[in-house]
Amino acid sequence: MRTATYFFIFLNLSLALFEEPAVYPLPFLATSVLEVLCLLVFLGRLTHFAKVTLHNVFWKDTKNICIMVAILLSLTDLAIYGVLRMYDVRSIRWSRIVRPIFLINFAESRQIRRAFRSIRNTLPEITYVFLLFMFSLLMFSLMALKLFGERNLHTAEGLPYFRNYLEIVFDLYVLVTTANSPDVMMPAFDFSSWYTLFFIAFVIINTYIFMSLFLAVVYNNYKKHLKVMPRGAGD
Repeated sequence: MRTATYFFIFLNLSLALFEEPAVYPLPFLATSVLEVLCLLVFLGRLTHFAKVTLHNVFWKDTKNICIMVAILLSLTDLAIYGVLRMYDVRSIRWSRIVRPIFLINFAESRQIRRAFRSIRNTLPEITYVFLLFMFSLLMFSLMALKLFGERNLHTAEGLPYFRNYLEIVFDLYVLVTTANSPDVMMPAFDFSSWYTLFFIAFVIINTYIFMSLFLAVVYNNYKKHLKVMPRGAGD
């Protein structure tokens, strides 16, 4: 039962690769039949679980309620999407976002729920570090706007360089990952090599200090919640 449940959960999640817009497109009829099959298996598994569980215990378990709601939403969305498709009306499959509910809430997924709960408990404690990081990013973006915005600089493509605050925030956010380094600073460097000090300071503070601090806080808090979580808390 566990192997079959995991197989159909994996199949249900994998349908996103074959549904429009798809990586490997399949006909709508094929994906819809597979999805209905998966939902019927989930419903059968839930019905089996209800028959071996006390009635009041089954209906008090929020995991079972979540699975039933997810099945209902998926079937409703599939029916609406199919009808709209018959009339050549473009629509989206909004129920895809509920598919991970099956992975988390079935009884076989106790360890996944335990990890998910630890992540959820960790989020409030890393918010402060994230806010500090965002404050640093916004302040550096403001400094970049003041430093380069009035210099009439242009990128290699001829676009205005660092004149829009929101675009600066995005470019510096990407720079935290070093994905656009050193391209992002070349117009400033061509104007004056001293401007590299700004980008060096930004990388040191945000990439090396804040990202390391962020990772340490996430790891330590996740490990703490995983250790203190009582046995069976993932049920």
